[in-house]
Amino acid sequence: MPPTSRRPPVGVEIPRISARSPLTEVGRNPDRSVEMPPIGTPMRAAWFRHSPVPGDTGPAVVLGHVDGAGQPGIFHRLREVVIGDHVLVEDGDGKSLEFTVYRTQQVAEASFPTDDVYAATPGPELRLITCGGVFDHGAGGHLDNTIVYARLDS
Repeated sequence: MPPTSRRPPVGVEIPRISARSPLTEVGRNPDRSVEMPPIGTPMRAAWFRHSPVPGDTGPAVVLGHVDGAGQPGIFHRLREVVIGDHVLVEDGDGKSLEFTVYRTQQVAEASFPTDDVYAATPGPELRLITCGGVFDHGAGGHLDNTIVYARLDS
């Protein structure tokens, strides 16, 4: 990633689903997988600090839970987001960046589209990711991921 002069994002809002959250930062787990926000605070989303800062070229990644601690999570209704919806990200300087959704998908966790999510893009983009689909009690988690793709409005 090229260096940035932007400060890390501090908030995310998805008007269609009435979701609004401050953003924490997450990194990688010891096994190099992407760290998730703490399950004990499911209404809090997180920016993956190894992705671009929202507003910089490339896919900035924001993660959130569909549920946790016995309650709905910040991205509980992410599957309801449709093409053309807006996602607002508050940057570290208090500026609101508006992204427009151009693609949504639900995929099996085992078939996670790593290249689609993390590959370089010609301009600033955003990825919102959460669990989805059926909850497998034996595995202790959902079998799918819901992913929203959005581009920064010019």
